[in-house]
Amino acid sequence: MGALARMLHGLRSSRALVAKRDIAGTVAALGYRAGDAIALGDDCAAIPDGDGYLLFASEGFQDGFVRAMPWFAGYCGVMVNASDIAAMGGRPIAVVDTLWGETAESAAPILHGLRDGARAYGIPVVGGHTNLGSAHCSLSVAILGRARRLLTSFDARPGEVLVAAIDLRGRWHDPHPFWDASSGLGTSADAARLRADLELLPEIVEAGLSRAAKDISMAGILGTALMLAECSRIGITIDLEAIPRPAGAPLERWLGAFPSYGYLLTARPADAEAVLARFRARGIAAAIIGSCDGSGRLDALWDGARETFWDLGQGPLIGCAP
Repeated sequence: MGALARMLHGLRSSRALVAKRDIAGTVAALGYRAGDAIALGDDCAAIPDGDGYLLFASEGFQDGFVRAMPWFAGYCGVMVNASDIAAMGGRPIAVVDTLWGETAESAAPILHGLRDGARAYGIPVVGGHTNLGSAHCSLSVAILGRARRLLTSFDARPGEVLVAAIDLRGRWHDPHPFWDASSGLGTSADAARLRADLELLPEIVEAGLSRAAKDISMAGILGTALMLAECSRIGITIDLEAIPRPAGAPLERWLGAFPSYGYLLTARPADAEAVLARFRARGIAAAIIGSCDGSGRLDALWDGARETFWDLGQGPLIGCAP
């Protein structure tokens, strides 16, 4: 087995990607049918509302993460939900949280992180549910937003290029795979920058430059691209060497990273430079990293080799294709 094949095998077997397969069982249990009014598989549920869409999403956090990094877990409750809204071409309205804590003292840093994230992103916490005296600390946060036009997981087309836009001005949260270019910035100017950076996504779709996007999730760059390919019923070939990457970051670790600001978008070749220019003007690394085709496979190129990461013809990942 060559070096590329070994690396792809490790990523395919990762806990984060394997966890995405749980979605397929949930979709089946809910009795979802392709063609239902609200599509499953996007970063948010997109609910038609007048001349646009309400966007509704939630994130839950594992107890171990909440216990080990309580402030950051609270902050992430806002940060990752805001990213989901942006990935759909939307703007956030408000969040609510559900918190189980052992004591008020153990819950306080989680709530402080939630408060700080809400202030940084300008998204109010408008309610929720709190249960103290629990046997464990758990957190989930739901968000509401609105979009005039949608970026979706279902609208990538063969012949388009794949763009990655990632804020590399961050740091690792060792030993975790989190690349954080958001928390700890601290000033009002930093908060304004975070909000303006998210605004790029709705601006891009409203300008007609892209129709399809996903934020880079715990599944990493390849897992996120795979979910996009599955929902859009396409294939994607990715040049791993073209992916924007922090100096010194090992490629395999970076491919499995969860960046605080990271998006995959597809665009017509004629529109790609305009998309790249919008991100680069704000100091966000952006590059064309691949192309879309009709193969139904996610292939990776690296160091002169080509390997298939996943063949959707052999089986889905999340089970949400139309």
